[in-house]
Amino acid sequence: MSVPPIPLLPSPSVVPVDVSAVVATLRAAGCVFAEDEAQLLISTARDAAELDAMIGCRVAGRPLEQVLGWAAFHGLRMAVDEGVFVPRRRSEFLVECAVALAPPGAVVVDLCCGSGALGTAVLHALGGGELHAADIEPAAVRCARRNVAIVGGQVYEGDLYTPLPAELRGRVDVLVANAPYVPTREIGLLPPEARDHEPLVALDGGTDGLDIQRRVTAGAARWLAPGGVLLIETSERQAARTAEAFARHGLAPRIEACEELDATVVIGVRSA
Repeated sequence: MSVPPIPLLPSPSVVPVDVSAVVATLRAAGCVFAEDEAQLLISTARDAAELDAMIGCRVAGRPLEQVLGWAAFHGLRMAVDEGVFVPRRRSEFLVECAVALAPPGAVVVDLCCGSGALGTAVLHALGGGELHAADIEPAAVRCARRNVAIVGGQVYEGDLYTPLPAELRGRVDVLVANAPYVPTREIGLLPPEARDHEPLVALDGGTDGLDIQRRVTAGAARWLAPGGVLLIETSERQAARTAEAFARHGLAPRIEACEELDATVVIGVRSA
């Protein structure tokens, strides 16, 4: 299928407003990039009342992307609803790795999909293919369906592989997962924007942060096509243990890193 372009930038503002006052309000609330945020809020708001409400939400600590209703990701504009995990720019590196490894017309699965940004970006960059995504959070599934629909994909609600159609077994060329990898004891150290406004299930990776990654890895070989690849985002300090889990479950692992984005991805290939 041919994938249409997705606009990144909002339309110019039609709301008359004192920009300097908005900047001052955001700066007083601790927003480091107050000027940029002010322009985004003003450009996105449809009227003065909505702008006031958006500024109030941002001052109260909600993530900018949830306030705007969208996030810029891999050159695209992804819908992000309240209470949904916000796609991080570092995850664009996982997208680049996946695109480099995907065959033409790839069957792509995005587990722990959140807003569906990863899978949507991969399929959009490929120019087509088949996308299936899944998440256990109902709010994430509703949001992901809006994004994934743009590239003709499907989203399922449930735990990891459980809701996927059985006919996908052994057919998946690219399996991507930004599974939670923050150790439980470190959740309290996250910025308030994350720990107070994103679902805990999207952040908490268990005692060592790798519980969900291990479950994804354990089931991957049954779903991957021969030569298919699993890509999981993780941290630099956890990557070696993630790679060990890949090897235990029959995937030949390697670790890729991007210093610019502070991103680490473990890639595992199923034997052909």
